[in-house]
Amino acid sequence: MKKGDFIWLGLFSLIVFLLVFKPTHQVYIALNRAHPYFMGFLKVSILATMGELLSIRLQKGKYLKPYGLFYRFLVWGFLGMCFVLVFELFASGTDVVMKKGLLPGNNKILHAFFTSALMNLIFAPTFMAFHRITDTYIDLGKGKIANIFSIKFSSVVDYIDWQKFFGFVILKTIPFFWIPAHTITFLLPPEYRVLTAAMLSIVLGVLLSIRKG
Repeated sequence: MKKGDFIWLGLFSLIVFLLVFKPTHQVYIALNRAHPYFMGFLKVSILATMGELLSIRLQKGKYLKPYGLFYRFLVWGFLGMCFVLVFELFASGTDVVMKKGLLPGNNKILHAFFTSALMNLIFAPTFMAFHRITDTYIDLGKGKIANIFSIKFSSVVDYIDWQKFFGFVILKTIPFFWIPAHTITFLLPPEYRVLTAAMLSIVLGVLLSIRKG
């Protein structure tokens, strides 16, 4: 354990404490209802960025600041806002099509599974490709905004290993990790779903780091 590990664990423990401590838990619920997009930005940007840093720690043996950490933080925040809309869209949509008999069953577990499957099969590939592209822009631009905007889209597309992206990220993590994990997510109350998705990004970062190690 290094100093950085204690800082990371301390911050994560603080977040968990604020979520379970009754007074701050009530504030969290109220903020989620009043400002869903802001909270989506905040939750995902913080937790997913922590996941990226932990992934680097597990791969490199120490915490290193990646290129354009602030821009990565903003991208994650934007995606967090998207998750707020998309989670509600697929959860409500699945409920409607199940009631119309377009999908079998009528219980919470099947609803959670179908919601997760539809979301991950329809939305996740687009989100993952978008995130891969933005990360590549930041990497190629070495985190400098002037460099990032000077990079051609064709250069980004050519740089990405799309075979690995589809072969592993799409065809393996979606069916074997994200669909089962988000099935559990959609069994939770709505105010915890985006938060859980952000925490799952930390878990996936760990799994990917172990795979690369």
